[in-house]
Amino acid sequence: MPSVMLILPTETYRATAFLQAAGVLGVEVVVASNEAPTLAALMDGRVLTLDLSHPDESAERALAFAEQWPIDAVVGVDEGSVVTAATIAERLGTTQRNPIAAVEATRDKRRLRKCLTGSGLRQPRYAEIDINSGDDALDAAIDVAGLPCVIKPVNLAASRGVIRADDRAGAAKAVQRIAALMREICGPGSVPPLLVESYVGGVEVAVEGLVRYGVLEVIALFDKPDPLTGPFFEETIYVTPSRLDDPTQRAVIDVVRAAVSALGLRHGPIHAEVRIAGDVPVVIEVAARSIGGLCSQVIRVVGDDAADEVRSLENVILRDACGLPLGAIHLADSAAGVFMLPIPTAGVLRRVEGVKRAESVAGITGVSISIPVGASVRPLPEGDRYLGFIFARGETPEGVEVSLRKAQALLDVDLAAA
Repeated sequence: MPSVMLILPTETYRATAFLQAAGVLGVEVVVASNEAPTLAALMDGRVLTLDLSHPDESAERALAFAEQWPIDAVVGVDEGSVVTAATIAERLGTTQRNPIAAVEATRDKRRLRKCLTGSGLRQPRYAEIDINSGDDALDAAIDVAGLPCVIKPVNLAASRGVIRADDRAGAAKAVQRIAALMREICGPGSVPPLLVESYVGGVEVAVEGLVRYGVLEVIALFDKPDPLTGPFFEETIYVTPSRLDDPTQRAVIDVVRAAVSALGLRHGPIHAEVRIAGDVPVVIEVAARSIGGLCSQVIRVVGDDAADEVRSLENVILRDACGLPLGAIHLADSAAGVFMLPIPTAGVLRRVEGVKRAESVAGITGVSISIPVGASVRPLPEGDRYLGFIFARGETPEGVEVSLRKAQALLDVDLAAA
């Protein structure tokens, strides 16, 4: 069987799902992470410690490792590992890989915007500013983007650090708030710039897909029924299949396919965010990884190569990366959805009550509280985690949404002041 290197940051939600999928497939796994596991000394040839912030150095270490323990495929499981994975894959010369530059463009919103500008795709107007820019620079950026605008870091995900501003004073306050967060994350002297983008009104959808030899195959088109209007953009419900009309769905998929082509992505999963402005799809983001958090649990896939076998999204990703049989794919369920539980306020989690009641709601397939009791939490735009996830399946997207909302209403979150 092939051997796959999974690039797993220690803070990722995704480790268990990928390791379980690898176990089902029987592929050999090398876990590459920024921290060695406790039993690393007993796992010779199965563990590699890397500094994920230095992709070239990580690639050198992986190349030396592969000389003794050959690697057939490399998979970065989330946002923080995809550039390192692409760099290692290129050094190892694996068959199924993305160009490094294409993946880097998905991790830097400036480069993403430039790639899409060159393709002629509809996207927000934008301007770049330094966090230490003065009033003149901010005014110039607002002149380009207009008001209201959205101010965001170029390299964070899941709406972290993203703030809508409706006027000049609000924009200045947003820059100060995001700058404080970025200094906290990056340290002095290493903070990347911010983007000031025009705010795009309208409903937002997400596209989950798999790129094979440069061609995007759509796995799911998710509706986001709760409005995302700001000032912060915390996501809650994802439901598939989409309830958009067929022409709009086709238009969304067409622009994501065009964006994937413009970026030069060749292989592996993508997750894209699109706004529908009137009836025109506007590309907000394209990421070279699968859906975040624990949300992939709602995606169950059937392939034409084995019509009676229901597979996880991670199973499909590993099959593609390792060159294992994988026919045309489609969702196994009539409808499915996830509720990403927001953190209501900063504090220390004392308890979450009502989980059993929520699990008993018709259509609910699981409730996972992913933050341990006693942990400190904070909401967006500074926070980087959800309280947990509720999963549902059903016959219709409307029914799935109703189940998710009923279950969420039964949970009682107790937070102590920090």
